[in-house]
Amino acid sequence: MTAHADAVKSNAAKPSPAAMLRAEMPMIAGLAVTAVVFVFGHDAIRDFSNLAFTAAVFVVLFSVMIWCAFGVVRHAEALAHYCGEPYGTLILTLSVVAIEVTIMATVMLTGDPNPTLPRDTVYAVVMIVLNLMVGVSVIAGALRHKQQQYSLQGAVAFLAVITSLAVISLIIPTFTRSTPDSSVTPMQAVAFAVLTAVLYGGFLMIQTMRHRTFFIEADAVEEGGHAAGGAPAYPAWAHALLLLLTLMPVVLLAESLALIVDFALDKLHAPATVGGIIIAILVLSPEGLSSFKAASQNHLQRSVNLSLGSALSTIGLTIPAMLVISLFTGTPLQLGLAPADAILLGLTLLIAQMTFSGAPTNILLGAVHLVVFATFLVLIFSP
Repeated sequence: MTAHADAVKSNAAKPSPAAMLRAEMPMIAGLAVTAVVFVFGHDAIRDFSNLAFTAAVFVVLFSVMIWCAFGVVRHAEALAHYCGEPYGTLILTLSVVAIEVTIMATVMLTGDPNPTLPRDTVYAVVMIVLNLMVGVSVIAGALRHKQQQYSLQGAVAFLAVITSLAVISLIIPTFTRSTPDSSVTPMQAVAFAVLTAVLYGGFLMIQTMRHRTFFIEADAVEEGGHAAGGAPAYPAWAHALLLLLTLMPVVLLAESLALIVDFALDKLHAPATVGGIIIAILVLSPEGLSSFKAASQNHLQRSVNLSLGSALSTIGLTIPAMLVISLFTGTPLQLGLAPADAILLGLTLLIAQMTFSGAPTNILLGAVHLVVFATFLVLIFSP
């Protein structure tokens, strides 16, 4: 919090009580639904005899959790005004990962063991972020601004760490011989978790301290690193508190949603990856919209920070968390992708390297990412 934060605080117009109430409706609705579920709804949610009621409960839970996720994003973007970049983006990505880890851990520990769900979710997140999110954002920016610039050093740093962690976590376990399936041994789990966490921690040090300017737009560097974000309506501490309160319903409702998702996948005989996609959509919707808006407003660097940062934090934090849970609870965990998925992931990483190779982005590059994402969808239902 610097002089910029003080200026933001003094210049922020105090919202009226009615405006404050409207703005915090996601938190209010989330806490209300959470209270209803915990007081009255546990047994009803676990009773799947009435399919229409179960479907309605799923729609309500999913809608409220996404609404709360958008509320989390609003407070994270307000904090970005106080903290500046890249801290604002980092707050947002860490909030999203907290939601993701909570939901995956809940699904892992609820009902029958699902050893592939964390892998499927992380894979889905990476494919959605690096193909759908990047593709749509690049196309949106290209349609309005033709070509857009970004920091090459920041993009290279992101992609170097993402590529290394993705290969170590999702591809190498497919080809190891220590286990008969794509799981990892306890020694491998500890090693992968430590290496992943250490490398991600090292990246955070580079991003927030030593080479912070790699992740800031050129004009923002001249202004001290304070990039555009959501205008704050309250003091920083209030936004931080409201962020946690808005995040709470997502965390507390995760188990109820997990029960319904597990039942639906079994009932519909759907591919297991569909569960990962549902979780990915839930946690990525607000971040994807923020990335799209940033690119449309010619803030491609913020869009890059959001998209690549989301992919990196998913691998760098979610994988170690899932490995730790697996080790301490004995829950089976399979990380290795099927060969076709491993190849598609490799292609995605290669194209991402080309997209952010230093040249300005254009509409063709965005289209290539969307074609790869369409291939990912086809392989889900026709592996």
